Amino acid sequence: MGENTGNIVVKSVQRNTLTKQVLDRIVELLLSGQVKPGDKLPPEMELMDKLDVSRPVLREALSSLETLGVITRKTRGGTFINRKIGSQPFSVMLALSIDNLPAVMEARRVLELGLVTLAAEKITDSQLQELKETITKIATSTDNNYGEFDKRFHRIIAVSANNPVVEGMIDSLLIAHDKMSRHIRFRERDLTVEHHTAIYNALAAHNPEAAFTQMYRHLKYVQDKILGKHQAYQTQN
Repeated sequence: MGENTGNIVVKSVQRNTLTKQVLDRIVELLLSGQVKPGDKLPPEMELMDKLDVSRPVLREALSSLETLGVITRKTRGGTFINRKIGSQPFSVMLALSIDNLPAVMEARRVLELGLVTLAAEKITDSQLQELKETITKIATSTDNNYGEFDKRFHRIIAVSANNPVVEGMIDSLLIAHDKMSRHIRFRERDLTVEHHTAIYNALAAHNPEAAFTQMYRHLKYVQDKILGKHQAYQTQN
């Protein structure tokens, strides 16, 4: 694990909104490459001097970064940049917009369309087999009770994209999936099987364009169905 504690160039901050500015400066260090995942940040006294802030302000900013999963503070060990950023930043944004159903659906569509194109290039034979099994489970489900298998189908695709930058978004994607599922008043098993099979075939062919097209078709249909019901409900209430 690296300990890049020397020769860091960082701007001092103004006295207004100090905590946010400290947080922003530390993020800038990451973006500029002056500190990297796994690096140890300088000691508090050094950071206070470089940033020209008090210990309470610095600690508040570090606490925010720790909550967001950007850093880990170890007792007597120092403060380290995490090698992988957790899902908290995306979960927080999702939580702030959770009642804005159209925004949640659009966010899911943007994320999942990108993931499925990556998945088409990277998905393994074992993951394809797992996908196929979920389709079978949906096809043989009773009383249209297949929500968990539907969710598993989308999770397998997201994980198979195998990209550490978006890995932290997967839990948020599944939260969005759950939010949308709660607004589905009726399920169409045969249509779901048809859509999922088309997506599976595109992934099995390792065809990103076809995977994008089939996932878009599926998500757009679900979105239109939910929004139609949702808007009708909003009008009546």
